[in-house]
Amino acid sequence: MDKPKSIPIVQIACSDSHAVSKMEMTRRAQRASQNEHAQTLWEAIKTHRKAVIWSMLVSTAIIMESYDTSLVGALFAQPAFSKKYGRFFSHKKGYQVTGPWQVGLGNATTCGTIIGAFFNGWFTDRYGYRKVLLANLILICAFIFLPFFAKSIEMLLVAEVLCGIPWGVFATLAPAYAAEVCPLALRGYLTVYVNMCWGIGHLIASSILERFSEGKTQWAYRVPFALQWGWPIPLFAILYFAPESPWWLIRHDRIPEAEKALARLSYKRTREEIAANVALMIHTEMIEKEIESGSTYLDCFKGIDLRRTEIVCITFACQLFSGLALGGNPAYFFKQAGLGTSFSFKLSIGGHGMACVGTLLSWFIMSYRGRREIYVTGLLSLVCIMFTVGFVEVGTEDKAGKFGMGGLVVLWLFTYYMTIGPICYAIISETSSTRLRTKSVCLARIAYYIVAIACGTAEPYMVNPTEFNLKGKTAFVWATTGSFCCIWAYFRLPETMGRTYEELDIMFARKLSARKFSKYQVDAYEYEVEKVARVEVEV
Repeated sequence: MDKPKSIPIVQIACSDSHAVSKMEMTRRAQRASQNEHAQTLWEAIKTHRKAVIWSMLVSTAIIMESYDTSLVGALFAQPAFSKKYGRFFSHKKGYQVTGPWQVGLGNATTCGTIIGAFFNGWFTDRYGYRKVLLANLILICAFIFLPFFAKSIEMLLVAEVLCGIPWGVFATLAPAYAAEVCPLALRGYLTVYVNMCWGIGHLIASSILERFSEGKTQWAYRVPFALQWGWPIPLFAILYFAPESPWWLIRHDRIPEAEKALARLSYKRTREEIAANVALMIHTEMIEKEIESGSTYLDCFKGIDLRRTEIVCITFACQLFSGLALGGNPAYFFKQAGLGTSFSFKLSIGGHGMACVGTLLSWFIMSYRGRREIYVTGLLSLVCIMFTVGFVEVGTEDKAGKFGMGGLVVLWLFTYYMTIGPICYAIISETSSTRLRTKSVCLARIAYYIVAIACGTAEPYMVNPTEFNLKGKTAFVWATTGSFCCIWAYFRLPETMGRTYEELDIMFARKLSARKFSKYQVDAYEYEVEKVARVEVEV
């Protein structure tokens, strides 16, 4: 009679440095999952304070990108910039960068970011988050020279394409890194912080541009470009010491290094607790392999991952369809609405200040309401505000009406940054599988950029006085597209709050309706421990 085969042994990094059985690894993973669910916010902050700090530092690159990408769109309202790169139309209209060039410059940056986001999916999977981030900080330092010394609008366009490449990397790398270094209790807060960084960057840009809004010399726009150098060098010096994502190390079978990374990201945790977390990551990886979750861009469009790709891409695109092209960079809109250059920049500063406050409030709302509820309610609110802006423009032409529109756009910004703006980052980071997270986030951002090209092409033509000159009536367009987004979100957007990655894998594999996710009971270990124990006893 043949001797029975021994049960497979799974090597994991653990405190006693020896191999453990599959049943023991599963039990450790189950214990780690239970601890994550039971952990309160303050307990998570205490034990993972280092993860919080490193996640926030990596996300700081988004502040730099937000500042950089805000410049050209806001500079369209600056007289010195318009005189340098635009042409004279009339005494009433003055110098204006024409609609086609506004579209070209806006889309040049977007094209660059698409390239950066796409290649980031490959490079991060191969080289890791840390190396890719450091390399692109060096690149942006070099590329900033081009817009600063741009002699013509054509040179400025090329500069925006090249600068967009590292910006696309920053935009996709930060939320994925935050999702991978933080525990369940902190995951939503740290991914949402990415949106706070966007608000801070816009606020800094608006404040600096307001200071130079009436400038008549070339330094009125060159100084804001030069200030971009203030970010990458100190960030490089700090992030050189950042730990690699433990999930990335697990995916590359570098388990001892993953344990060391977890130790660096936590505080006063025992080696047994860290080993249990490693076991949870391995268990999640095994589940995804069993449900045939691959690791290439093509795999994002296969099987159950196709649904997850749809969710992350449309969730991100809805930000633009809700009116971000109008509300996100409001200085030019305010000026064309008749509020004056200086006041337009001041009102823009107020709007972006309210945006930062809105993101802070979203952290508190997120503690009591799920991702789905916040997103759907937020979209509906933004649609209502946009319809109101349009009706105010139709109903009045006096000064009070213009101020009313300005106030409504500020309210739109506040609502956006309290709802769909920040919560989007939590949704895209949590919805994707761990094996496809980097590529999934990159595809979501690429979808955002593609829609941004369409919206960035339409918005200048609708608002520009030398083109359609719709002014506040532009809001009707975004209210309509936002309404379709509301319908999609109600039927297709699932609830991901309070779920571990392995639980989400199982729920997507079971093809649950989006409206059933919040109340569905799932136990990733319900049968596995019993099954493995029975097999080991038989052996």
